[in-house]
Amino acid sequence: MMNLKLSAAELLLWLFVINLGVAFGAGLYEHRISLPRWLDTPGAHWSAEAARQDDVGRRFWGLVSTGPLTLLTLASLYFATRATGPLRAWWLGAAVMALADRLLTFSYFIPTMIRLMQSPDSPAAVETAMRWARVNHLRHALTAGAWFAALQALSWIRVKVGA
Repeated sequence: MMNLKLSAAELLLWLFVINLGVAFGAGLYEHRISLPRWLDTPGAHWSAEAARQDDVGRRFWGLVSTGPLTLLTLASLYFATRATGPLRAWWLGAAVMALADRLLTFSYFIPTMIRLMQSPDSPAAVETAMRWARVNHLRHALTAGAWFAALQALSWIRVKVGA
């Protein structure tokens, strides 16, 4: 008979992996689908109205990453420091990358988007939005790196439990 009981650490790591995957995919979607509605790069126009209409911060990100991913990241830092061997290295790496993403999100991405949502179409708003979009590639890389490292950590939990 198979034991399906998960420890708190295993459950947390599963939730961390799932949330990181959703955040990564949603980040790519936002960048490829939503951002072009807000920022017309060839025409050099910023549409705060389109950004406010979508309001992805409150309609999606707040529910998926602002609160949940931040809490899962902090809990992962705690549990990862208590793990051993390769599990510790991969999980801690994932948590540190996710923490860097969270710090960038709260210090730059959220405040900048709040300002942009109130900004009229102007060269300054277009430049700010273009910088936001460029720096967003770093956020995608951090989230992807954290996700892949967390997946690797998950494989080490399975190896440990299966042994």
